[in-house]
Amino acid sequence: MTKKRKKLPFWCRPTFSPEQGVLLVLFGSFLTGAALAQEWNQSTNLALICAFFALQVEHPYIVQLKLRKNWQPRYLIWGGIYGTITIALALFLWLQSPVLLWIYILALIGLIADGIAVIRKSHKSISNEIVIFAVISLSAPLAYGATTGSLSLEAMAMWILNTLFFSSAIYTIKLRRKRTRSLKPGIIYHGVAALILVGLYGLNYLPLITALSFTVALIKFGIINCVLEWYRKARFQSIAIFETRFALIYIAIACISVLPAHLPPSSLSTLN
Repeated sequence: MTKKRKKLPFWCRPTFSPEQGVLLVLFGSFLTGAALAQEWNQSTNLALICAFFALQVEHPYIVQLKLRKNWQPRYLIWGGIYGTITIALALFLWLQSPVLLWIYILALIGLIADGIAVIRKSHKSISNEIVIFAVISLSAPLAYGATTGSLSLEAMAMWILNTLFFSSAIYTIKLRRKRTRSLKPGIIYHGVAALILVGLYGLNYLPLITALSFTVALIKFGIINCVLEWYRKARFQSIAIFETRFALIYIAIACISVLPAHLPPSSLSTLN
């Protein structure tokens, strides 16, 4: 007879964000920032690891806030581990690129706002979910700043673009719920987002093709309107695949649109 393996104590098991979609937002936004920087170096690698662990801090932080006085060692321990790694990497990157302090401040403000929303029991509100996407999309200027040692208006415009695109999914997913089935909020959001991006393009903060990558969200919203009943009744797995495909198309267009015709020699030597 084989001996049964002893299971690790509950508090020893790592905690990870249960929402896989946020990983796509994180990595997709990070890639757009790295593409805008037109280089990938060791600082870029460290920034990616830092962004990943910063995202993992959110889950135990929010769960523990929901539990309030009922302290759970598992969330405290792993939240502390992820937080320590994040802070250590963030400090190292900050010493190399002091301009990253502004990104850290914005991320901290977003995390505090998220916590306040949990306490007020409005964690799943549209406004708070937009804040969450905005914080995760900060990985774009983080990648740019860590790679180049500076920040630009173009990098911040890319952050806004990513926030607007990924936040559009909030309004499509809400269509599956009885209380938020109205199309009007989604129509207003996509219209306002498009006007913002037209403004950024007009100010030369975004290239034309990069700004036009948001049309992927408009096309997706239009298709959903045509197959609204299917979208509302389909299994969540099918909806996740549907949303992921459009997100990947957007990420590909946004990244390619800011890359030069030929990568700089330094980038090629790094890849080799």
